[in-house]
Amino acid sequence: MSMHQGRERLVVVGGDAAGMSAASQARRLKGPEELEIVAFERGHFTSFSACGIPYWVGGAVPERDDLIARTPEEHRARDIDLRLRTEVTELDVAGQRVRARDLESGAESWTSYDKLVIATGARPVRPELPGADAPGVHGVQTLDDGQALIDTLTRAKGRRAVVVGAGYIGVEMAEALIDRGFEVTVVNRGEQPMSTLDPDMGRLVHRAMEGLGITMVNGTEVTEILTGEDGRLRAVATRHAEYPADVVVLGIGVRPETALAHAAGLPLGAHGGLLTDLAMRVRGHEDIWAGGDCVEVLNLVSGQEQYVPLGTHANKHGQVIGSNAGGGYATFPGVVGTAVSKVCDLEIARTGLREKDARRVGLEFEAVTIESTSRAGYYPGASPMTVKMLAERRTGRLLGVQIVGREGAAKRVDIAAVALTARLTVEQMTALDLGYAPPFSPVWDPVLVAARKAAGKVRGS
Repeated sequence: MSMHQGRERLVVVGGDAAGMSAASQARRLKGPEELEIVAFERGHFTSFSACGIPYWVGGAVPERDDLIARTPEEHRARDIDLRLRTEVTELDVAGQRVRARDLESGAESWTSYDKLVIATGARPVRPELPGADAPGVHGVQTLDDGQALIDTLTRAKGRRAVVVGAGYIGVEMAEALIDRGFEVTVVNRGEQPMSTLDPDMGRLVHRAMEGLGITMVNGTEVTEILTGEDGRLRAVATRHAEYPADVVVLGIGVRPETALAHAAGLPLGAHGGLLTDLAMRVRGHEDIWAGGDCVEVLNLVSGQEQYVPLGTHANKHGQVIGSNAGGGYATFPGVVGTAVSKVCDLEIARTGLREKDARRVGLEFEAVTIESTSRAGYYPGASPMTVKMLAERRTGRLLGVQIVGREGAAKRVDIAAVALTARLTVEQMTALDLGYAPPFSPVWDPVLVAARKAAGKVRGS
């Protein structure tokens, strides 16, 4: 038991999805007389949806506040001592305390803890580029970032935007900028957009993006961001060309924000994220938990740790941490790697392993790709869909699925996510009793058509 009047103190570092879910869940289990909860957040907002920022920038979501799940006032009403605009600058693990700086006044103070939650999130990758800090160059990690980008778009003299990177954020921001009436060029290091897909599936996304009037420049690295005499953004340069720009959005992805944890000697994985056990406790530390975009998670298909910064996992981590820190019990077993996205009406979905992931962990596999439709071919509105499936050679265990199509592609991947979690074979999948009526799918669902083809190939091998 600690010194403060017989009650324990839980300190949370980071006030977004994982951190505030943990605080809320711990509070459900223990009242303020038993557990004091102090949460530090360096930004202006708590419990917001970073995933929604591209849709707010593009105008599909009208108001910033629509993206806030719970306001600071709502958290405080539940006896959580939330300190906004306060940045934790040091973790003293041996002394069980954290040092924090008030960003308005600059004042620093130490706060002791009995239990600590590290939910420091991720930071956008800012390339070491000349000019990367110029006004008009934006990352989109927080609501503050989103607001800054919208302000730039509103003030921009010209209508030319360059997006650097073509992962989820890059692709979603490209669509948002098109919706805002900008001419958009996407500069991408990979051979195709969406490196979370195999290149043959990424090519379908490339085609769709060009169909929207987006200029795709693949296989190219940005070397410099150029500014004019007035210090204003002028263009994005690669080795071979210059692309004029009035605004630049960095969509190169994110890295775990673990500098504090690293300085405190906590264990980090190969991707720079904190390593935890199944209860989300930091390995080797009884009273410290970590979750959200600052941790690595177990991929249940490959059996390896992976870095998967997604809001779904962050919220689950918070629930698990809050249950454990609040005296209950919960675990987070891992992920299969499901993610969906869209570019206008093109839906992009993936789960499990890509070809290169399977090769890297030493799995031999058969790969099949099929073309089908979202509904019965004769039913109005049926649109084409491409499904790629990987199955392990010999055993036939499902290893991964990628789907690109118009309506109905994205949520179909959930069938595969469940099959991966249950370790089904493609043969077993062919017998799944999925919902059928002509408005929803052909009589053989596209996922089952792919499973049949994969099962045949496995038998043949």
